[in-house]
Amino acid sequence: MTYLREAITARVGEFIQLRRDIHRHPELAFEEHRTAELVASKLESWGYQVHRGLGGTGVVGTLRRGTSKRSLGLRADMDALPIQEASGAEWSSTKPGLMHACGHDGHTAMLLAAAHELALNSDFDGVLHLIFQPAEEGGGGALRMMQDGLFDLFPCDAIFAMHNMPGVPVGQFVFRSGSAMASSDYVTIRVNGTGGHGGMPHRAADSLVAAASIVMALQTVVSRNVDPLHTAVVTVGSIQAGKANNVIPALATLELSVRALDPGVRKLLEQRIKAIATSQAESFGCTAEVDWKEGYCVLVNSERETNFARQVALDLVGAERVVLNGPPLTGSEDFAFMLEKVPGSYFLIGNGDGDTAGACMVHNPG
Repeated sequence: MTYLREAITARVGEFIQLRRDIHRHPELAFEEHRTAELVASKLESWGYQVHRGLGGTGVVGTLRRGTSKRSLGLRADMDALPIQEASGAEWSSTKPGLMHACGHDGHTAMLLAAAHELALNSDFDGVLHLIFQPAEEGGGGALRMMQDGLFDLFPCDAIFAMHNMPGVPVGQFVFRSGSAMASSDYVTIRVNGTGGHGGMPHRAADSLVAAASIVMALQTVVSRNVDPLHTAVVTVGSIQAGKANNVIPALATLELSVRALDPGVRKLLEQRIKAIATSQAESFGCTAEVDWKEGYCVLVNSERETNFARQVALDLVGAERVVLNGPPLTGSEDFAFMLEKVPGSYFLIGNGDGDTAGACMVHNPG
């Protein structure tokens, strides 16, 4: 372990420059052509067998050592976000409106650094699959790779991934067994009423009033339907209705983000939100249509693999820099789909506090 750390440290400048190069050239979900080619060419130059185009722009590099058929997968995401960068850094994005604001450039560079040293200094007996995934940011790239046969072509006995985490001290690892990140569903509620004159509301069925009542009633889902010991989030992020002050709108549209850390709670949220939307709309003489789009599932870390990863971190950086059982997060991550098929673990690595180490929260343009 020590020699590997020393080898990577000796070349850290090279991989910092690689990360900055990726940062300068951000690419959105399923458009990571330059990044994917950079990854593939590096892996090939280090002796990996490389498979391009899995799940669109995904890349898998395979390294075999010894005779064992035991196999391990390590995954990094590659996509950027539609954000205009305002950091002022020398290596800022060269693409207007696009930015690596979630650290996927760092994830890619880190896995490439590991790939380089494993190719040169590995003494393992088995098969290593390095999975460079497109479209984590809402695009479901993990699922696309699986639909393209990821685990049929590259079977893994276990799989691991990580994410940088602002606000956690630099170099600190955070682990959690069981449910670690929330499911995320996207909900649109269309409230249909009867439009009318603002001065004669009694001759209309006000979709906006019905929508406002739905918003308030939805607050009871978490406070009165979900077990207080469980976690759930129901956020109404958008209300759209009408354009004039003297016109009662015939249509009001709500857009929701719905999250849970338990599959049973996730189902309960769906049942209650649909029931509340329908009944509240009807009470105002309106109707409601609920369009429920399932997003990412609950991310569940298997205990055995999480314990293994914890021990590696303890051996690497010591107990003072390892959180053995951190809190769950209500953010979402499509690595959850891979963990539904293969045991593994998803953990966090700290990149510092914004006041002391320059890191700011993810999805921040600065």
